[in-house]
Amino acid sequence: MNPRLKIKMCGSNVKVFYAQKEILHGIHLDIPENRVTALIGPSGCGKSTFLRCLNRMNDTIEGARVTGQILLDEEDIYDPSVDVVELRSRVGMVFQKPNPFPKSIYENVAYGPRIHGLAKSRVDLDEIIEQSLLKAGLFHEVKDRLHDAGTSLSGGQQQRLCIARAIAVRPEVILMDEPCSALDPIATARIEELIDDLRRNYTITIVTHSMQQAARVSQFTAMFHMGNLVEVGTTKTIFTSPGEQRTQDYITGRFG
Repeated sequence: MNPRLKIKMCGSNVKVFYAQKEILHGIHLDIPENRVTALIGPSGCGKSTFLRCLNRMNDTIEGARVTGQILLDEEDIYDPSVDVVELRSRVGMVFQKPNPFPKSIYENVAYGPRIHGLAKSRVDLDEIIEQSLLKAGLFHEVKDRLHDAGTSLSGGQQQRLCIARAIAVRPEVILMDEPCSALDPIATARIEELIDDLRRNYTITIVTHSMQQAARVSQFTAMFHMGNLVEVGTTKTIFTSPGEQRTQDYITGRFG
């Protein structure tokens, strides 16, 4: 990794257990600031499990246990003193399937800022919502119907609404778990353009099953296989001259 890059998050010897079964086997991975890091690998290889470690979403799974260390700005996010609610406002998440709340477009985006006390007045809240929708590339499509249900939007618009909802609490890191897998090619292209815009202000880690998407949107790529991190490097290097045969075989479609 380029020594001049600031590391935003860092995983050291991260292992995940479900009951007694070890799912991730000692992952070491640096995530550089204001870059997109893609996690690739075949289904069931542990990439989504690792992603969920980064904002302690595995805490919600009964029987799951995480060991090792994950640092956010050099602070251990698994330290007992860490407020998990605050952590998840700093490290937001966008899921595979768009999941707007059964509320209006406005209330979907307002939910987080209200909980975290980010708006002192209605004017403040309106400004946060407008800016979040603008950053998510959605404001001009919905500005005249902010009080319509979020679920009334198309799939691609719903996913951008979920991104706006994540942005509204002013995160530093955005995690995306296959954010385009439920979308058509046009909506996917919009989300990919959005990811490229967002990385100027946010650190993004994306799980994707699409090699083309990883190549288009990311600057760094980490290859997972059977719970191990096979290799990590610049996306260009991983896709043009990988150091490991398993990476070469996966990228060229020999397995996966």
